Amino acid sequence: MDFAGLLALLLMVLEWTCPSLPSPLGPICDLRVLNHFIKEAQDAEVAMKSCRNGCSLSQSVSIPQTRVDFNVWERKNAMEKAQEVQCGLWLLHQALGVLRSSVTNAALHGHIDNSVKNVRNINGVLRSLNIPEYTPPASLESTWRASTAADLLQVHVNFLRGKVRLLLTDAQVCQQDIS
Repeated sequence: MDFAGLLALLLMVLEWTCPSLPSPLGPICDLRVLNHFIKEAQDAEVAMKSCRNGCSLSQSVSIPQTRVDFNVWERKNAMEKAQEVQCGLWLLHQALGVLRSSVTNAALHGHIDNSVKNVRNINGVLRSLNIPEYTPPASLESTWRASTAADLLQVHVNFLRGKVRLLLTDAQVCQQDIS
């Protein structure tokens, strides 16, 4: 288990065992955990850009759109925002799986595995915010296609820095200590 995952687990256990202690919901609302995930995604992107052999994506994959129109975003309710982020995370998980099976460069496998694990950890954070499990629809709208591994990993970084960060900073449970 990596440091961020261990930290998140430790803080959740402490919250369950000592519920009377006032705490700001630890890793759920602490953007340092998300920043750690973003840093690991950036490391994977840099590693992919410097890779010369065994680093290609075997097929084009669907990826989430990362562009945020703040006027549209602000008009969405919390559930619509959550579903958009969950859909994007689901797409990234699927695309990273294709990338993992395409890449033969062993050095990149660790980066890709970390990215997959971090997407799962973010989904766990969303469940902690009482956001229901995501079920993908039969057809997805508002997606892009990536045909290179570098494009996929760049979208991964941008999605975490954009829509995931917006969702977590806007979460009502994270706003309770702000006066």
